Amino acid sequence: MLSERRLQVLRAIVQDYVGTEEPVGSKALTERHNLGVSPATVRNDMAALEDEGYIAQPHTSAGRIPTDKGYRLFVDKLAGVKPMSAPERRAIQNFLDGAVDLDDVVARTVRLLAQLTRQVAVVQYPSLTRSTVRHVELLSLAPARLMLVLITDTGRVEQRMVDCPAPFGETSLADLRARLNSRVAGRRFSDVPRLVEDLPEAFEAEDRGAVSAVLSTLLETLVEENEERLMIGGTANLTRFGHDFPLMIRPVLEALEEHVVLLKLLGEAGDSGMTVRIGHENAYEGLNSTSVVSVGYGSGGEALAKLGVVGPTRMDYPGTMGAVRAVARYVGQILAES
Repeated sequence: MLSERRLQVLRAIVQDYVGTEEPVGSKALTERHNLGVSPATVRNDMAALEDEGYIAQPHTSAGRIPTDKGYRLFVDKLAGVKPMSAPERRAIQNFLDGAVDLDDVVARTVRLLAQLTRQVAVVQYPSLTRSTVRHVELLSLAPARLMLVLITDTGRVEQRMVDCPAPFGETSLADLRARLNSRVAGRRFSDVPRLVEDLPEAFEAEDRGAVSAVLSTLLETLVEENEERLMIGGTANLTRFGHDFPLMIRPVLEALEEHVVLLKLLGEAGDSGMTVRIGHENAYEGLNSTSVVSVGYGSGGEALAKLGVVGPTRMDYPGTMGAVRAVARYVGQILAES
């Protein structure tokens, strides 16, 4: 275990390096921070931190910079989450409150996160595997052609055409709409197949083909939309950090194009807690020079999806964690009220 003084020295090194982009020397530390000890003692502490792998010397006679291990300890023990100011919170709420539908909520969230953190923002759409049905609407377009509209608790809307084997009257359509919603409204997507399997038997023989066609389309919609989706923004922010990527930025950009990689980085949607993956903790090699800060968002205390940011390991962790957490909380409120 590191002594309290050495922890303070490590905190000071991380803060100075993030702020100045320059390796940190013992003289600068004693001048900028009230450590209460001599430069010689700070040098000894820095040597011990280097021996234990928390900091490294990038060049001969240069100062020290934090390693992935040093950042990890900083995040776990030394960094509080920086709260957003009241004006910042109001700005977040006002910006997100203007959203008109789920796509707009996600697009605004990506833009907002990228602006607040000056990193790459990634927002996962609410997972339908954890969503519930709010309402199923059925509209007659022709005697044997219907439109099925599925609305989820997160405000997602899916439309499908249904071709019936025979004309389906308005009375039967109203009956099917009522029966369908009485069974599935407010229920999880995963429960729907079991809840509707015997529904055709409640109708006259001549209508059962149309009812089966509607149910088949509904279930296909649930399967088709099971694929996880996400939106990414602020990639251009990475160009400000060219020197933070030791080889080149291209592997990072290539990794960001792989949505499967990003979904794995964000973590399981059902996990609502804050996650910080630093440098080589990211399994994908192209992202070994980056850190990922993510958190779950949703309504009713349950995480439906994840959002977060990707940036260099030389990151303002307290500020980034605070911004990510605040945005997630507001997005969750919007979904709960939608």
